[in-house]
Amino acid sequence: MQNRMQNPAMILSGAMQPIQELFKAVHSGGVDAQTLELVHLRVSQINGCSSCVDAGAKTARKAGVSDEKLATIVAWRETPYFTEEERAALELAEAATRLADRPDAVNDEVWDRAATYYDEKQLAAIVLMIGVTNLFNRLNATTRQIAGAWG
Repeated sequence: MQNRMQNPAMILSGAMQPIQELFKAVHSGGVDAQTLELVHLRVSQINGCSSCVDAGAKTARKAGVSDEKLATIVAWRETPYFTEEERAALELAEAATRLADRPDAVNDEVWDRAATYYDEKQLAAIVLMIGVTNLFNRLNATTRQIAGAWG
């Protein structure tokens, strides 16, 4: 496979820096780095973004995510490796990524479960991580960015 073009955020001057600033803000929200990386990886899996799945697995490993979690995140509901807090974040990530799958995509039950474990600032960080990841997934998948090409 060959990419169609360079990532659009790299082509348009001034686009990448604000995105990187969002990532910095996300990581200042008080959510464990491993949880944020799990959210990024799961969203990227859902969207079929090979570049982000590849980079996300590497970043998650660097953040200390176990091999068991990396290997089973696609089936996190059926595995014993995830904490209740991580499960709530992953459930929110899936719902917020699959908005068109049901009329009330992020229903009160999903939101309230996440709010049981995370305060408003942490929820903001998780929601921003979901959004920024979806942005990158859409840029990368559309332009067919190659897994591993970003280093």
